[in-house]
Amino acid sequence: MLGLPALFHQNFEEVNLRFYVRRRVGEESRLGVVFIREMVSLPLVSEVARLTFNEAYRTVPMRHNIVQTNGTLQSVEYVFGGPRDECRLALHVNGAAQEMGGGSDEEFLSDREWGYTRQRDGGTIEYRVEHAKWRVWPAARWELEGPLGEFYDEPFASILSGAPTSAFVSDGSAVKVLFPERIA
Repeated sequence: MLGLPALFHQNFEEVNLRFYVRRRVGEESRLGVVFIREMVSLPLVSEVARLTFNEAYRTVPMRHNIVQTNGTLQSVEYVFGGPRDECRLALHVNGAAQEMGGGSDEEFLSDREWGYTRQRDGGTIEYRVEHAKWRVWPAARWELEGPLGEFYDEPFASILSGAPTSAFVSDGSAVKVLFPERIA
């Protein structure tokens, strides 16, 4: 965060719900995201993100499981929440990771260079996010279960309870979040 390791927390689970935006700056078209809810298991990460960016972080118990056979990814699973409100998201893949196709759903959803956050005073900040281009396992078989209404207000809980338009896994990479700037 801001070019520095996030308080010694560099590798951790995060589940987020977001929507996608485009902002014109002169001739440039900035593709970005706005987070509705971000969940992590580390209270310090949540607090710093809320204080620094006013992001909608929530600290919840979280764990993950990655299943590989002979070094080949088979599935990933994220479980978040406590004993009374536990939710589970699992994705099952076939084959090897591949480069993201230009114009694909995976590129549209993953290749976003900007983040935007509403501030307490009603203004907005913009920050740049840098990371390597990710490889993906497209057309994953998905499973999502649990009381989503405990984590997301309506209409999001109902929307998330339906079938997704697409589901995929990306390999991810280190992410660098640069210093935010207030925008008009």
